[in-house]
Amino acid sequence: MNDHELAAHLAEEAGRILLQVRDSRKHHGKELGRTGDAEANALLVAALRELRAHDGLLSEEEKDSPARLGKERTWIVDPLDGTREYGEERSDWAVHVALSVAGYPAVGAVALPALGLVLRTDRPQALAPVRSPPRMVVSRTRPAREAQLVAEAVGAELVPMGSAGAKAMAVVRGEAEIYLHTGGQYEWDSCAPAAVALAHGLHVSRVDGSPLEYNQPNPYMADLLICRQEWAERVLGLVASISAA
Repeated sequence: MNDHELAAHLAEEAGRILLQVRDSRKHHGKELGRTGDAEANALLVAALRELRAHDGLLSEEEKDSPARLGKERTWIVDPLDGTREYGEERSDWAVHVALSVAGYPAVGAVALPALGLVLRTDRPQALAPVRSPPRMVVSRTRPAREAQLVAEAVGAELVPMGSAGAKAMAVVRGEAEIYLHTGGQYEWDSCAPAAVALAHGLHVSRVDGSPLEYNQPNPYMADLLICRQEWAERVLGLVASISAA
């Protein structure tokens, strides 16, 4: 099984476990999220340590180890992205499995288990026709100021959505054109979505236009932009002007 196949297989299997935990009705509220997270993480970590024992590993639900910093290849996973949405039985939550090679998001799979979908780097699909004015996915609870200002400038329709993976995949799937985030995330929030977006030919960068870099000593990432190429230059320019104001 190659890296792409492994990422997709593990994302799908973790998603299956999460659905089983939720459908069992044994857990509710925050306990549901904690249980689902723990069981999905156990699957991912055990499989990667067995099948890719020489690679580094960074998981949201696992204690970080500096040993990963000496590895050219590091798997970066989020067993459950969108815990709130998962607990509310919504569909906008995801599982992220990615491989960073020399800091680049080279391989990835994002499962959307409630939709029965796995989007992956080795099976890019044709993009839908770009829409103008665009649609912009934003947080359900705390849309970033920069995103709101950019949306006003380009006349974008705001589409509230849950997890980072669901937002990024909305752009891949043609449900939106722009995903601009300035509220801070961690590497596991974006590595798999960035890999899948890049494989589909989308623009992926920091909001200053620089590339996203992974397997860093501090996994915090302040911002990102995933969008259709047709909107990248305009959005980057608007963010720069907002920051300068």
